[in-house]
Amino acid sequence: MSSAGARTAAAAAGGRAGAARTVAPWINACSLLLCASSVLFQGAEGAIGVNYGMIANNLPSPDKVIAMYKANNIKYVRLFHPDTTVLSALRGTGIGVVLGTLNEDLAQLASDESFAASWVASYVKPFAGTVTFRYITAGNEVIPSDLGVHVLPAIRNLEAAIRAVGVTGVPVTTAVATSILGTSYPPSQGAFSEAAAPVMVPLVAHLLSKNAPLLVNVYPYFAYAAEPETVQLGYALLAGSSATSNSKVVSITDGGLVYTNMFDAIVDAAHAAVEKAGVQGLELVVSETGWPSGGGATGATVENAAAYNNNVVRHVVAGTGTPRRPGKAVETYLFAMFNENQKAEGTEQHFGLFQPDMTAVYPVDFAGSY
Repeated sequence: MSSAGARTAAAAAGGRAGAARTVAPWINACSLLLCASSVLFQGAEGAIGVNYGMIANNLPSPDKVIAMYKANNIKYVRLFHPDTTVLSALRGTGIGVVLGTLNEDLAQLASDESFAASWVASYVKPFAGTVTFRYITAGNEVIPSDLGVHVLPAIRNLEAAIRAVGVTGVPVTTAVATSILGTSYPPSQGAFSEAAAPVMVPLVAHLLSKNAPLLVNVYPYFAYAAEPETVQLGYALLAGSSATSNSKVVSITDGGLVYTNMFDAIVDAAHAAVEKAGVQGLELVVSETGWPSGGGATGATVENAAAYNNNVVRHVVAGTGTPRRPGKAVETYLFAMFNENQKAEGTEQHFGLFQPDMTAVYPVDFAGSY
């Protein structure tokens, strides 16, 4: 489906205030069928992490939060911006860390090598060796937008700054929303939009040359909430990954590949888009995925959120991969650790796995055993 005929639904703030979470054009396309039935980068097979968002005024102190990660056997964390208190709490824990830059810093990171050097000197060099950095992300969900043109130059400057201080094995990348896709259904037809392609094509080529992954934020929830009368809930919830689910699992077939859930379909649409840009073998990491447990919107219930996140964990830990990449588990980060009271009212305040008082909103088995 072309972007001209696609319906796009914008949600409120994503990982940070002001970062829009957007539903790509696979909503309408999915509806058509769903009403019926390395040296630097070593992919973490079956790895599950959790985004640590901080847009709230009532969260536990970072040392308590990191203790929660350890107690729940959460081995990876994604930070949306550098915070030295959090980084200090992560010292010696062995927890893999995805460290993001602020979107508003992108232009200066891209244009000023000394600023990139200062950023690395402040947030990477002092912690290297005691904090396990997995990736540095230059921006979150800024492609396509006016900030998008700064992503690749910022990545290059950060790479140079990291090399200059003698730190190795930390790829620099960015996180994108599915709004980069102009065509996404069927998954094999995934392609970058006209607006995103001028940035994405050279970006993915660069990432491949550096053996770095592309981070993609994947949200079946928004597709379901936009068209609940046509998008099957079980397909959005990965019901086929639940050992206890009695739901009829809808499947779609694309060139001989069978998709039983929307998570895989979105990831493979992104794979196809990268390949159509002339890049083969680029790794994808799902840097955000989740389901709201409240907020009054369609499908935003504790039951659905618990089902989705546990099914995602089970699916990822099983290591089955996607139909386009069978047997290649997708490193995946759930969104988010806490319900955040300073985000936009509605569902955006209800993506947390835990309440600010550290009690679970619902149980999640991070080992994927149930």
